Amino acid sequence: MFSAIARIFRTPDLRRKIGFTLAIIVIYRLGAHVPAPFVNFPNVQSCLDQTAGAEGLLSLVNLFSGGALLQLSIFALGVMPYITATIIVQLLRVVIPHFETLYKEGQSGQAKLTQYTRYITIALALLQSTTLVTVARSGQLFGVTGIAECNQLLVNDVWWAQLLIIICMTAGTGLIMWFAELVTERGIGNGMSLLIFTSIAATFPGAMGAIWQARGFEVFLLVLAIGIVIVALVVFVEQSQRRIPVQYAKRMVGRRTYGGTNTYIPIKVNMAGVVPVIFASSLLYLPALVAQFNATPDAEGNVPEWVTWINTYFTTGDHWLYMLVYFLLIIGFTYFYVAITFNPVDVADNMKKYGGFIPGIRAGRPTAEYLDYVLTRITFPGSIYLGLIALIPLIALATVQANQNFPFGGASILIIVGVGLETVKQIDAQLQQRHYEGLLR
Repeated sequence: MFSAIARIFRTPDLRRKIGFTLAIIVIYRLGAHVPAPFVNFPNVQSCLDQTAGAEGLLSLVNLFSGGALLQLSIFALGVMPYITATIIVQLLRVVIPHFETLYKEGQSGQAKLTQYTRYITIALALLQSTTLVTVARSGQLFGVTGIAECNQLLVNDVWWAQLLIIICMTAGTGLIMWFAELVTERGIGNGMSLLIFTSIAATFPGAMGAIWQARGFEVFLLVLAIGIVIVALVVFVEQSQRRIPVQYAKRMVGRRTYGGTNTYIPIKVNMAGVVPVIFASSLLYLPALVAQFNATPDAEGNVPEWVTWINTYFTTGDHWLYMLVYFLLIIGFTYFYVAITFNPVDVADNMKKYGGFIPGIRAGRPTAEYLDYVLTRITFPGSIYLGLIALIPLIALATVQANQNFPFGGASILIIVGVGLETVKQIDAQLQQRHYEGLLR
């Protein structure tokens, strides 16, 4: 292991790529602590110390920004606009035939889709920064009232000051997107995934330190041991796949023989990744958002009953009804997203075009039906796994009153393990190209 790490730093090209990636990560983390203009940074820090932070979807966005959102920094929006734009473009492939055509055109079509993703990212960043400034100006950013610091987060709240903050946050999103593309092109690994990894990993020391201070050293060690077990289980499931054997018939082109090879189609247990968790969190945040806008008491000082009911069951996430709905939504969105990203008919057609077949299954429609059958069967345990992982922070919140940013569970652990595995595989592949011996044995 140590000799493999030494080979990484002895390889000039790989050493240069890793150094460039680390430099971009350092700049990204520094920008997360640079406040936007006209932000009352001492009041923001004071309010952060007095409150537990945001809840619902806002906590998820804050997690993906590495805590920059609640600090109102120039990188406050983090990578969330780009993630949302990528998901939107993927969904538009199902709705708009032009997007599906571009996807099948190869490199030129992919470049066009990437350009569309950039435009949507900037538009979403403009919308989200406007919403964030509005919420900060109203004093509801941290979900509390009665704290003077939380009502005075902006030094100057005139229209031109708010416009400048919105422009800076939108430009920060564009800069993050450029950083990610630079890492993908000149560094190691996927740039956007690594920035997400960095943002989430940056919150781990603070979350573990909060558990130590609030619950003591014994609970800290228990959480650490549980975290190691969860990481091991997540690695095991993320690496698990159903390999469907595929054979290609031999064919003569001139005097050359092509085909005759054996390969397989890898179908992962978790085909959907972390997207269903994001979908479910976003959808469950909507009732709380609607209730927040209708929480104004009437003349008698009474709040509508449905608002009270939503605030009781669908706000903090420590109620069994919230957990049940969250779990069922994740299962539903897992099937939905897998159906969009993996089309058995297209896979079967491509196999038939190049002379491939599954042993014992006829080419064409029977192959598509068989792939759909296998995909449906393997998606069920994958969806259950996603739901259980996503419930870990909520169960911790309800049982031991841990912080809502419980590190070992939900979207955070799925992203950290997934990105870590993919990056290590890329480093291993580059080592094998140069030394015939990789990082992984």
